[in-house]
Amino acid sequence: MPARAPEYWRRGGALAALLGPLSALYGAGGALRSRFAKPFRAAVPVICVGNVVAGGAGKTPVVISLARMLAARGLRAQCLTRGYGGSLKGPVRVDPQRHDAAEVGDEPLLLARVAPTWVARDRRAGALAAQTAGARAILMDDGLQNPALAKDLSLLAIDGAYGLGNGRIMPAGPLRESLKRSLARADAVVLVGADETGLLPRLLNKPVVQAELRPTAPEQVRGRRFFAFAGIGRPEKFLRSLVEAGAAIAGSRAFADHHRYRESELAALADAAERTGATLITTEKDWLRLPPPWRGRVETLPVEIVWRDDRALGALLERVFAAKPAHG
Repeated sequence: MPARAPEYWRRGGALAALLGPLSALYGAGGALRSRFAKPFRAAVPVICVGNVVAGGAGKTPVVISLARMLAARGLRAQCLTRGYGGSLKGPVRVDPQRHDAAEVGDEPLLLARVAPTWVARDRRAGALAAQTAGARAILMDDGLQNPALAKDLSLLAIDGAYGLGNGRIMPAGPLRESLKRSLARADAVVLVGADETGLLPRLLNKPVVQAELRPTAPEQVRGRRFFAFAGIGRPEKFLRSLVEAGAAIAGSRAFADHHRYRESELAALADAAERTGATLITTEKDWLRLPPPWRGRVETLPVEIVWRDDRALGALLERVFAAKPAHG
């Protein structure tokens, strides 16, 4: 089970400093991997939404929004993801009627609602499968640091509230690599939410597209009392969204990212909700990891990306397809 992010990833401290040498080794390993890689270049445009911080940057909602934008332009994009938390190595096309989160992960099930989605640990093989299936563009959910597949547009998603945490590379901090290296890979930054950590001056004049993650139907929770739980990268974001939508929080519990819920845990959550006169609520990702008998007992708060200026994003996409027209 993935562990929850340690507090020193946000604030730093003695333990983060002590782990500094291991971070240097981690960063050097990533640099070597990129240096000797021979990326495969797909026949169709590849658009990657990645991050520099481990977990919780809003990549999947951004990919879902891009899939809808491309569909509105008549482009049949297909999604490609590693399928974190799932058992299948792929390439396999996600079928929500046949697959569950234990097999393909929770995020691919969300992506498959809006576009054909492939799970593949081998991104090259996944891209070839999508091409063969008629993709006119490939949307990668994560994979910015994966050198196996060449990207035609790379977007670096950053959570404005969390920023870069303590700014150190794993395991001393939450960064997968240095910000400088991620910015060198990225064509633009997607800043999700307001910049609460003073990050913007550090983005080296990269184009910044700003967005918000908002509930799709806040009226469904407004004025109601909930016991909230979530196993995502930043559980506090979920609570914040509920409060901003007007919900009353009777209690909450946070789990590790991609947590697989046990019957005993869900029973304890139900008891806590009943004691406080509240309704259980979780994220859409968490709901997909619930045992089917529990899904009728737990509500969700669906969210979506709202762009502050989708024209800037549209211009980035247009340049990609002008340089490398989609086929089919």
